[in-house]
Amino acid sequence: MNISFAGLHGTGKSTIAKKIAKHFDLNFYSTGMAFRELAKLKKMTLEEFSHFAEANFEIDRLLDGKIRLLAETGNSYVFDGQLPAFMLGDLNRYRILLNCDYDVRLARMASRDNRSLEDQKKETVAREESERERFIQLYNIDILDPNTILKNFDLIISTTELNIEEIFKICRIAIEGIARSMKEKET
Repeated sequence: MNISFAGLHGTGKSTIAKKIAKHFDLNFYSTGMAFRELAKLKKMTLEEFSHFAEANFEIDRLLDGKIRLLAETGNSYVFDGQLPAFMLGDLNRYRILLNCDYDVRLARMASRDNRSLEDQKKETVAREESERERFIQLYNIDILDPNTILKNFDLIISTTELNIEEIFKICRIAIEGIARSMKEKET
């Protein structure tokens, strides 16, 4: 069973996806972590690497291709990233979108990364604009389009006023329900 978590930066998707993977003993893969590792290898900031990726679509194709390969192995994964929910089709069993107010997202990331709000805002705006444009150009997927979102996600949760444990509980209960339904269909 593959589960995909999506959401803009700072919504809590990586934290929740990791907790879900651990709870259900599933493999975990994060495109965001992979992107950060590539930026480090190139000795670039995330903002610089985002701009670099705009001119080098093979970076996104490489990351997104790896997701598909992992999903096709038959092993169960929890994917953390902007695109797995859109790209994996029937290989996804459940797709969860986390959203959050902009100012709360910025504060979370600034605290996590020990940065000023202004620096965090500059980098976040650049990254999110870059990603959105690349995904539209590469795949014709607008990750912010409300119709696209409603067609592609099974569960949408606002994390603005919820803590990690509350978000985890909602996701866990939903996934347990899907797992139970799958077992019932098998018998």
